[in-house]
Amino acid sequence: MSSAPPDAGAHDAVRSGRLAEAVGRADLHLRRGRVSELIGLIVEATGLEAQVGEVCEIAARRGAAPVKAEVVGFRAKRTLLMPLGEMQGIGPGHVVTATGTQLRAPVGPALLGRVIDGLGAPIDGGGPLEASQTRPVTAAPPDPLTRPRIHQRIGLGVRALDALVPSGVGQRLGIFAGSGVGKSSLLGMIARSAPPGDAGGRRVNVICLVGERGREVREFVERDLGDALARSVVVVSTSDQPALVRIKAALTATTIAESFRDAGADVVLMMDSVTRFAMAQREVGLAIGEPPATRGYTPSVFALLPKLLERSGTSEHGSITGLYTVLVDGDDMNEPIADAVRSILDGHIVLTRELAHAGHYPAVDVLQSVSRLVGDVTTPAVREAGMEMRRLLAAYRDKADLIAIGAYERGTDPQTDRAIDLKEHIDRFLRQGLDEADPYEAVDQRLVELVCAPEVVDAEPVDATAGPSPADPFASGGPSALPPLNLGVG
Repeated sequence: MSSAPPDAGAHDAVRSGRLAEAVGRADLHLRRGRVSELIGLIVEATGLEAQVGEVCEIAARRGAAPVKAEVVGFRAKRTLLMPLGEMQGIGPGHVVTATGTQLRAPVGPALLGRVIDGLGAPIDGGGPLEASQTRPVTAAPPDPLTRPRIHQRIGLGVRALDALVPSGVGQRLGIFAGSGVGKSSLLGMIARSAPPGDAGGRRVNVICLVGERGREVREFVERDLGDALARSVVVVSTSDQPALVRIKAALTATTIAESFRDAGADVVLMMDSVTRFAMAQREVGLAIGEPPATRGYTPSVFALLPKLLERSGTSEHGSITGLYTVLVDGDDMNEPIADAVRSILDGHIVLTRELAHAGHYPAVDVLQSVSRLVGDVTTPAVREAGMEMRRLLAAYRDKADLIAIGAYERGTDPQTDRAIDLKEHIDRFLRQGLDEADPYEAVDQRLVELVCAPEVVDAEPVDATAGPSPADPFASGGPSALPPLNLGVG
């Protein structure tokens, strides 16, 4: 049975209506200007009609491709542009053409397993991207009243974090540390630890390396990330690239994470580091004439940080669990960027150089680390066990100097006596190899058993016949001064 042919007149009417609508939306005015001055990082153009955030093309020397630039401000009836590439070849009088669009990033499942730069172009030698959709790199965070509450636990694969800094799906955590303490290795460990079936088979990693050393990019992808690359997207902007490209790398990665979230996935967004993002924005702000504020950071830095960090979290469709590293200046955990980021996020993880130098990996200082959602994602028994371990570590740290020189007398403080007895077991529990990964359910069980009866979980028992070494402050003799806690897993 043949169907009737479509109405040609109705089809032409619909097509004419669409064409008329497209013409009505189109900007048919070609807006051009000319380069008048170039000072430092800023190109000044006259006669250009453009908006802040709009991408323009600057004609370079003969035979060279035009240089893309973005409008960053205005001064004395001149448009200020910052190139998204190298500035060689730009000269006075060169034509500047406004494209009428903002920078857009490719999105979609075709990005999985790929490494792209801060502008969304592939750099892994795997050919062009097959992504058919793009999104503007700037977007508003989800409406606060539409965000579901966080109640589901997410396993990070790191015992020190899953036990004492537990996090939920959609939570935002900051990793604070100085240079060379192990931030990138910790991110790679978290990315590798998630099995493909985690969170209902919907977990995707989006990893952003902002201002990273060029030498370490391949090391991170091949050594730290490894097989997890197949379910990850890596966005890279090395330290030699323009400040604006480093800023766009963070925005591009967040946009890609949002696209997976809107498709129903549970995304883990890992950004290394927010400090380099802030330093890039400081370069832009100082170049356009912003007054410097605290430690030279301009006011736009502190205005841009919440706009970036608030884009992650839960939504009606999926979630973005954000892990943001903060490179603290001079190991000062209260420097301006660290303080600003800590006030925005839902918890913080502190890595210390002392633990790293002592060979304690990961170098997580659990007493300085905290999760603001621990009460929403853990059971009362696990939460009480974690608090007890914190009390023991705090008691030992308070008397560490006396213990080290042998001046502490057992029986003076029962809590300290118990901390001395359990210190070696706790350290063994918190230390973890790069390739080790335990589900958080097993970590919870080991945590409860450890504070109750450490011999149950001690895989390598301490030789009780050997005498304590005078140089080892962790060694101790005699039974625990406190009876084991009676905690049941609820």
